[in-house]
Amino acid sequence: MIKLEGLTKRYGAFPAVSGINLTVNRGELFGLLGPNGAGKTTTLRMLAGILEPTSGTVTIGGVNLGENPVAAKSKLGFIPDRPFIYEKLTGTEFLRFVAGLYGQGGADIDRRGDELLALFDLLDWKDELVESYSHGMRQKLIIASAFVHRPEVIVVDEPMVGLDPKAAHLLKDLFRGYVDRGNTIIMSTHTLEVAETLCDRVAIVQHGKILAMGTIADLRANSDQSSTLEQIFLRLTGEKAARTTLEVLSV
Repeated sequence: MIKLEGLTKRYGAFPAVSGINLTVNRGELFGLLGPNGAGKTTTLRMLAGILEPTSGTVTIGGVNLGENPVAAKSKLGFIPDRPFIYEKLTGTEFLRFVAGLYGQGGADIDRRGDELLALFDLLDWKDELVESYSHGMRQKLIIASAFVHRPEVIVVDEPMVGLDPKAAHLLKDLFRGYVDRGNTIIMSTHTLEVAETLCDRVAIVQHGKILAMGTIADLRANSDQSSTLEQIFLRLTGEKAARTTLEVLSV
């Protein structure tokens, strides 16, 4: 469903992403893990068509993003880590606006919008201007907007940021049900517990390169079978440095 080939992004001489090769299958929830500055957000923004790669290709549902961006993006929903919404729109108006970008509208979209708003306890706020929404409410609205046009692929950057525990639990169920119906999600997260319990496969990224990829069982097979994902992550990304920092703080 998603194929990245030699995906690279440079800022001058700095390689933010260095030749990533990755395939995410239909009906799969795939997680990108890595420390800050590892290249996760840059990778997802290139996948969503927000950033142009320096080199390499992105293919979504068999459509090359560089050659046919409108057709490729029509298959996508995008959930950023920082919600940006036109504040002078109401919640309902914003969902209509997003659906309209994909050529959808009418009673079916209004009905689906209400269902998504109700799911995240925003139905009572549907006719209020977004400027009155809290950060968490805005994040819920952004999530609803990513699903309103029924895309085949959802690209998610740090989905749990700003969500209360109830909303985070609902989002996990929503994601799992979405991929179980044959759709695809690729997401970045710093919450390793979420990745371990929710993702079908993960890739650990550092310095714009994939260090390891597979199921949690695959990663354990190449490590200590009793290792947690956190232990594997720290080992691959520099556990020694983390321990040194803790020792300095304890002095």
